Amino acid sequence: MSSWSVNNIPKIETASLIAKLRQISALVKSSEEEGIQEDSAGELQALFNRLDELAALEVNEKSIDTILKSPDFDSLIDSISHFRFLYNLKLENEKAKSLLESPDPWGTLRNFTFYPNYLQLARTEYTGSGIKPGNCILFLGSGPLPLSLIVLCHEYGLFGIGIEQDEKRAKLSREVIACLGLSESIKIVEGNHFNLPLETRCDLYMVAAQAEPKKEVFDHLAKILPGGTKVSYRLYEKGLRRVMDGSSLFEPPSGFEEYLRVQPKPPVNNTVVFLKRR
Repeated sequence: MSSWSVNNIPKIETASLIAKLRQISALVKSSEEEGIQEDSAGELQALFNRLDELAALEVNEKSIDTILKSPDFDSLIDSISHFRFLYNLKLENEKAKSLLESPDPWGTLRNFTFYPNYLQLARTEYTGSGIKPGNCILFLGSGPLPLSLIVLCHEYGLFGIGIEQDEKRAKLSREVIACLGLSESIKIVEGNHFNLPLETRCDLYMVAAQAEPKKEVFDHLAKILPGGTKVSYRLYEKGLRRVMDGSSLFEPPSGFEEYLRVQPKPPVNNTVVFLKRR
């Protein structure tokens, strides 16, 4: 077994890990969405895959603390998180377009590698929030392939609203939803958290892991949501994913009370946190 996968990583290996993160950070620091979308040589894909391998490492609390206290931690993680966000968008765009080109869109969707993850996350969010068929959910930061909305609305008979701030991604997601025959169940609104509240009453507000800036988003939600409104968001609490995802360090404002936290079970890596507006 590789020494990278054990729980008790010595100091020298922690230092080596930080050095690897710094090296990758330097390589991706100037990455822009257009350049990533046009990555034909596969160099950026190799870096993305390497980051995924590092993210899966099991590291102990002492190692985590050492990484968090690195003097350049904020800038290092900012550049890596930004790159991972943009590369995930590239993958989502490619998957969305493959659905549109497929003679069997639902078959193509179910063959996506992470589809089982979304099925399990949807089940967690459906049961944890206590919503019922016919209820309305809102997903903030729905992206070009709004899998969470697609699975929840298709599997549980919900009505969904996605908020997506990028015009092209919003348009692509509408095309995907129409291709899957879900236009009556899911509506995509172009905008961000400042578009809230909408006229439609929602029973659950879901905040995407990549919806940023997280504090600003939740501060706004705390101002506009009535007492008792349910909100959920996802984070990583295991392994190196914990420090590579800014949400894991985020604490909701005082206007919210956490009432449930569901730890992940394979194949899912995300913890799901459920809140209520006080």
